[in-house]
Amino acid sequence: MEIFKHLVYALSIVFSLLHLVRAFNQSGCISLDCGLPKNTSYTEPTTKIDYISDAPFIGSGISKNIKPEYKANQQKQVAFVRSFPQGTRNCYKLNVTESTKYLIRATFLYGNYDGLNKLPQFDLHLGPNYWVTVNFSSANLNIVKEVIHITLHSQNHLQICVVNTNSGTPFISALELRRLKNTTYVTSTGSLALDRRLDIGSTTNQSYRYPYDIHDRLWKPYTQKDWTTLTTSVTVNNIKSTSNSQAPSIVMSTCVTPLNASGPLEFYWEPPDESNQYYVYLHFAEIQLLQSNQYRAFDIYLNGETWYEAYVPEYLKSGAVFSTKALSISNYSFSLVRLQNSTLPPILNALEVYTVIDFSQPETDQDDVDAINNVKSTYTVSRNWQGDPCAPVAFLWSGLSCNYKDFDTPRIISLNLSSSALTGEISSYISGLPMLESLDLSNNSLTGLVPDFLSQLEKLKLLNLEGNLLTGSVPAELIQRSNSGFLKLIVGENQDLCASFSCKKKKNILIPIVSSVGAILVLLNAAALIVILKRKKRYEIRLGARSNVKNTSLEPKKRQFTYSEVIKFTNNFEVTLGKGGFGTVYHGIIEGTDVAVKMLSSTSVQGYHQFQAEVKLLMRVYHGNLTSLVGYCNEGTNMALIYEYMANGNLESYLSAGGRENVLSWQGRLQIALDAAKGLEYLHNGCKPPIVHRDVKTPNILLAEDFRAKLSDFGLSRIFPTEGGTHVSTNIAGTPGYLDPEYSTTNRLNEKSDVYSFGVVLLEIITSQPVISKSKERTHISQWVSYVLANGDIRSVVDPKLEGDFDINSAWKAVEIAMACLSSTSTKRPNMNEVVIELKDCLAIELARRNIPLIDSSANASVMFSTDSSIELIKPLAR
Repeated sequence: MEIFKHLVYALSIVFSLLHLVRAFNQSGCISLDCGLPKNTSYTEPTTKIDYISDAPFIGSGISKNIKPEYKANQQKQVAFVRSFPQGTRNCYKLNVTESTKYLIRATFLYGNYDGLNKLPQFDLHLGPNYWVTVNFSSANLNIVKEVIHITLHSQNHLQICVVNTNSGTPFISALELRRLKNTTYVTSTGSLALDRRLDIGSTTNQSYRYPYDIHDRLWKPYTQKDWTTLTTSVTVNNIKSTSNSQAPSIVMSTCVTPLNASGPLEFYWEPPDESNQYYVYLHFAEIQLLQSNQYRAFDIYLNGETWYEAYVPEYLKSGAVFSTKALSISNYSFSLVRLQNSTLPPILNALEVYTVIDFSQPETDQDDVDAINNVKSTYTVSRNWQGDPCAPVAFLWSGLSCNYKDFDTPRIISLNLSSSALTGEISSYISGLPMLESLDLSNNSLTGLVPDFLSQLEKLKLLNLEGNLLTGSVPAELIQRSNSGFLKLIVGENQDLCASFSCKKKKNILIPIVSSVGAILVLLNAAALIVILKRKKRYEIRLGARSNVKNTSLEPKKRQFTYSEVIKFTNNFEVTLGKGGFGTVYHGIIEGTDVAVKMLSSTSVQGYHQFQAEVKLLMRVYHGNLTSLVGYCNEGTNMALIYEYMANGNLESYLSAGGRENVLSWQGRLQIALDAAKGLEYLHNGCKPPIVHRDVKTPNILLAEDFRAKLSDFGLSRIFPTEGGTHVSTNIAGTPGYLDPEYSTTNRLNEKSDVYSFGVVLLEIITSQPVISKSKERTHISQWVSYVLANGDIRSVVDPKLEGDFDINSAWKAVEIAMACLSSTSTKRPNMNEVVIELKDCLAIELARRNIPLIDSSANASVMFSTDSSIELIKPLAR
């Protein structure tokens, strides 16, 4: 029997160790060393936690070091601070998962970093809501503030703000987020701010956190003079428990009993404010192996009233007694009293106390937030636009006015960017602020036309465009609203802008000399046009005798080749690069430059229409992340598209080629995803009118020699009109697995259909899994990822060939972006501009781990890398 007991103890130790090994997976966590130089990271030796620089998550503040004399016995993440001498509110923007519970921890160590030796005081906000005031009693003490908070539905960002209260310069040392199960620390309302979390009876006088606590809660030692301490060296763990609230073994391995074995175990505290509401958690585990004649049981009293009856702690198994509703009383006096038949006194292993904190201030409408942040990004607004735009009112962004009364959430109703050094065209993101009543863009350097989308702002009462470089005519609807008195329109002092219905007539009033010259030019052009049309007609008649396929004219903006030339530069179609529904792709060389020649199959009628569509599209668009059309051949039944040559083929073949000696590194995958996203974002936002690709998939993403990616195959693309609705109705086209389910059931196509397809592509890039599994169940890749993520196991989602060589936070962020794109409802999906921004963040996080700089080389935010050979797009596979 004794041997059996020892075996049980040994097994419990093994299980605990296995549990601890799993704990080193930091999936879903964010660990920021605030003030750490940009693009740097490290692993804290005592906790094995990976910290990265906070620079990608905030756009303000300066980095400082605490003084050397304060660094002794401190962990590395408090050596730097980020100080905020400028601005009232400075905010971190962190990516989170919607409807998810997080432990959020902010750490502060003053350490006389500014040399003033003057302790500051400031506030901390969570989004628009006040969280806590941070004050210090000593320069060498860590101040830790924690809150357990669940994100809102559809909330994918969380903002932590440091607020100046004119009592010294605010700063922060570290910021950490830890995912928790939603079934733990449940409250009826509000979030939970940590009041105290105590390791009762600790004999080491040491605080414990990760890796001892797999959820990285911080346990501080505590005991009293009238208590006796008991300890055990055997692991304490409830193997059957899956609760996040279970205290770690090292904390549960000590407990206290009353010094007087027959007396009660007592403790108490008085809240600083009687209106505070508390949740209390008492943790118990029997750590003594009781004899047959021994028994421990006790009642728990709160202020003299029974709180829990006859609690019996289990041997080496954690248990907890906690309040299911918030407590609100003037003082808290607990007594643990042993039962009459109990031979042993009561015990207590650990204690947690949380204060209910109300974060009820609603955040600004999410669509308004997205729109104003895009405006900020487009024009690089230099104002201190941080945190929530409208809330709280005291921190309203300069230049904005908001409506707080007529909507469930604040809405932006006024935008004043006068004299803000704006350049370029009037941003289309302004159309994402439908409640605007006043828009002032005066006294800037804006160019181009006054866009039609301004007419769609139905509530607009004031539009001030004076003092810019705008040209053309003001849209007729805006002029009509102005003449009717519904809109005050100010357009004076622009380069060549007319706000009248008679603009065209005025432009036709020419002086006689100009009229004469114009007439001569018209006659010459007409004569030339007649000659061209006659030649074209003879040419079309000649072609018509050779083909039954209807030919339409194609503008000669790209070079047109004859069929004999195609035969010559492909060496009679010697080398085949690939085949598809359109036809066969061959290798060719034109004037020493490699090209890819896609020949239309003579039996493909649908392919002919795609040929026409693709040529017309590629003739009018160009972007670094779209494959370039070198030329085409349209000679009878012989039709070909000639593209730039992409040396590494398509992305699908590269991801699925398991036999390769090399695999794409995590950095390389993110760069490919970002390149493809940029190409798609250009089609949606850079083209007027926008273009929907309709067939985004890994076979249509091509890789150049340096593994930079370009989107290809535009045969199914459709122009998406900017007027007349939010979608177009069209026959369903696309590839199974990539096809937007909403589009396939409604026939309603919009840009978000491409976003869904891109989400599938991004999961392929992350996992290297097929879109549809080859098993009998035919599982979609998104279902597989969701199943694996249910256990919070991000490492099992990422392609195992990477052997864990990637940043966990970057991987989590990439997967979250993909899953957001795959929302079943198109309105809940991000737009491609947002996807590009988020992927840049993913790449920045990974580059920071590798200490590689990220260089933004142009105003178009095209991310380019240094040519340093240390940059690794291909990762050698271990042998």
